[in-house]
Parts: sequence; structure tokens; C-alpha cells
Amino acid sequence: MNSGIIAAAVVPHVPTLGLPENTPDFQLTLVEGERALGGALRELKPDLLVVNSAHWICTFGWYATSQSVHKGVCVADEAPDLIPGIRYERKGDAEFAVALVDEWQAQGIPGGRNDTPNYAWDYGSLVPLLYLDPEAKIPVVQIPTVIMADQTECMRAGRAVHATAKRLGRRAVFLASSAFSHDLVRGRHFKPKPEREALDQRFIDLLKRGAVAEAVAWFPEYSRAVVAEMNGKPLAALLGALQASHEDGAKLAGAQYGGYAQSSGSGNANVAVWCS
Repeated sequence: MNSGIIAAAVVPHVPTLGLPENTPDFQLTLVEGERALGGALRELKPDLLVVNSAHWICTFGWYATSQSVHKGVCVADEAPDLIPGIRYERKGDAEFAVALVDEWQAQGIPGGRNDTPNYAWDYGSLVPLLYLDPEAKIPVVQIPTVIMADQTECMRAGRAVHATAKRLGRRAVFLASSAFSHDLVRGRHFKPKPEREALDQRFIDLLKRGAVAEAVAWFPEYSRAVVAEMNGKPLAALLGALQASHEDGAKLAGAQYGGYAQSSGSGNANVAVWCS
């Protein structure tokens, strides 16, 4: 079976999903969708998950987690009452992480290895995996959101994930842990403004149709208009990974799992694009 990016998905990480007792009824569709998406992803038998979290933030360079085992306690530093401490232990893929850093550096993208044993996961990385891979069987490599990287560089970084997976013969799934609209307000029950939700639905429709070229062309305008989370950087990396897979001959087709739901003015949904 083909190596490289075999699927990519936008997945929600709102902190109220971390523990079932904190999840309001209007967000249950996100949990149900994440579970259903996880089942579909696991059926592909991927070799690893590459998680680009909007909550692991690096200022200058791109790092890849190169630990052979990820083990620790995740606390939501911005909402410790919602996620006071979730223990995790998941396999890593050090060979892939090192090769990805080498690929970034070869392309002139500043990168480095995160191999410290003291590193603790952010909740944006962990929360989706609680439902996507509840038995923690699939190896994980994390990559950050880089403040100094513009959207073009993020797309290049995502393309490098595909190139690295292809070179190593890995079947990889790219996960952008991110909201769509992200103009936050206090009060988790508040929805995005109707015009922003409409733009989110248009972007989601592009992903569901596998229309990546159209999504890339519209992305700067879309991300500004909806105040995308972290300026849309994780979404841009996902688009780059999909572009690279498509250019290698993959046919793209997407699907949404569960509904669209709000969290403090943000818009969230589970949307996958399959590369066949």
C-alpha cells in the first residue's frame, strides 16, 4: 500500500472534551464525531499520527518530538479546572521525527529535535487522541505551531511531512488540532457570528470535496475573515500535506464526522480528507 500521507483531518481539542463530566450537551457531537473518525482512521492501519497542535507554540523553529515513548501528565495550563491532569503513555517514532527535522532543514525551514524526557504534552495534542486512538496503539509525532512562520512556510512544513513519510515508507495521518473560526468570547455556549459560521461551512465543504487547490487559493482570505485559530497555521500545514499527497497521484475525498459545534465563539468540527 502507498506510503506518505494517507489521510489528514481537522480535529477539535476544546478543553471541555478532556473529561466527560465537563462536556456540555451541545459539544457531544464533537465527541461522537471524533470517535467515529477514529474508527475510520484505525481501519487504515496507519504507521503513525503526526499531530500539529495549535497549543504547542514555538516562537522561531519547527520541532518534532523524537522520544521513543511519550509519557507524562497533561494539564491544561489555561484551564486547569477542566483538565487538572490526564496521564498518558503513547509510542513515538524517533526515526520519523529525526528524518522530518532533516527534511525541514534541507528545505531551509528552521527545525530541531524535541528529545527532552521532561517534555509534557499540551492538551491540544492529547484531547483528540483520547477519542481517535483510545487504546494508544498508534505511534505519535508532534509538531508545533510556529509564531514566526507564515502560512506559506506552514504549507511547506506540511509538505515535508508527506515527503518524509514517503521516503521512510510510512503510512501517516496528519492531524491539525485546531478550531476553524476562533474569535473568542467568554461563555462557551456562544457560537461564531453567522457570517463566520457560513465561511467555515464553505471551507469544510471544500475539504469534503477534496478541492485542495481551491482551498489553498482562498485560504488567506478565509483565515482572516474567520479569525482562524493561530492565524490558521495548523490548517495551512494540513493543506500543504494534502497538496503533496495529491501531487503524488492520490485522489482526495473528504467527509465530516459529527456536527459543527461552538466553544466560546469558536467553530469546531471533525473533518477528514482521504488520500487514495
